[in-house]
Amino acid sequence: MHCVYVLKSTKNDQLYVGRTSDLKKRISEHQAGKVRTTNRLNPMKLIFFEGFIAKADVIRRERYFKTSKGKSSLRQIIRDSASIQLCRDGGTARHKGLKIPRW
Repeated sequence: MHCVYVLKSTKNDQLYVGRTSDLKKRISEHQAGKVRTTNRLNPMKLIFFEGFIAKADVIRRERYFKTSKGKSSLRQIIRDSASIQLCRDGGTARHKGLKIPRW
């Protein structure tokens, strides 16, 4: 299966969008500093991924997330999933304090 994924730097909240056919291995490479583009952003954590059967679909989705409209959609997905997580916390966390990074 092919995946498009989003990593978030815990240093500066910067996001990175990538694609892979082996998500676990690719995340390990990012965390070990083996990926030049994210080496300076470490440590990073996985905040989102989608799986696709066809490689062409994952390439199309990755390209979309790197457009201005795609970045806007991705911010909305992240915002919505954070709201869902806050609801699961039983309301202990405050939604107001949530920081969604802008590109």
